[in-house]
Amino acid sequence: MDKVINCFSKCPDAVVRLICFPWAGGGSIHYARWAKALNNSIEVYSVRLPGREGRTKEPFFMNMQEILDEVIGVLLPKLKEKPFALFGHSFGAMTCFAFAEHVKKVFDLEPIHIFLSGASAPYSEARLQAPKRSHLSDQDFLAWVNSIGGTPPEILANAELVKLFLPALKADLCVADNFRCSSPSTPFLSCPVTCFDGQEDTPHDLQAWKLMTSGEFTVQMLPGSHFYLKEKANEKIILDHITKHLETAEMDYL
Repeated sequence: MDKVINCFSKCPDAVVRLICFPWAGGGSIHYARWAKALNNSIEVYSVRLPGREGRTKEPFFMNMQEILDEVIGVLLPKLKEKPFALFGHSFGAMTCFAFAEHVKKVFDLEPIHIFLSGASAPYSEARLQAPKRSHLSDQDFLAWVNSIGGTPPEILANAELVKLFLPALKADLCVADNFRCSSPSTPFLSCPVTCFDGQEDTPHDLQAWKLMTSGEFTVQMLPGSHFYLKEKANEKIILDHITKHLETAEMDYL
């Protein structure tokens, strides 16, 4: 499991686990360090996909089902062990949806809360009509990456570093470009869903996420563009929100 899941701080007495899915091209460290900011009742599992960090020699996944097969394969016993919640930003939000839908339909397991960030629902018209990025030339692709922010300029200016990070980003965006799912005709979840987004980011169809749950649905807009969540002040707001809602949910399981 340690190959797929990065857990900085193992908390065997934790009441709930927070499973975090990376943004396109992202690794596991950003979320794994959240363990230091959250209390010991919440154990953080950060997903590490192939082709990055300690898995650089492994081939990238080519479709969403490959991601689900691996992650669910290692996490299924843990999902049955105690309550879990999900967090994902951008491509990670899409992966959250696919993960939640699969474990509900196949194993009748449901998170106690889903936190989504920086993305339209994958079945929304906004997402279906979004331009495909994975097929852009490297020059156009880098121009787009630069426009959304979040990547240090020194990386984009260094050809060797670009060679290292570009393939993972393109591979994940290829998965996103080819992922298709149907709009839920009825909600398949009953847990609360919270959406975060950057006020200066390209507008996303956040309301469409509401179709997946009969539970409470909330939206919180924060200052910043696509990678607004990397800002310390915004990160604190997000972590405080997660803590508050998971601690409240924990009371139902005690």
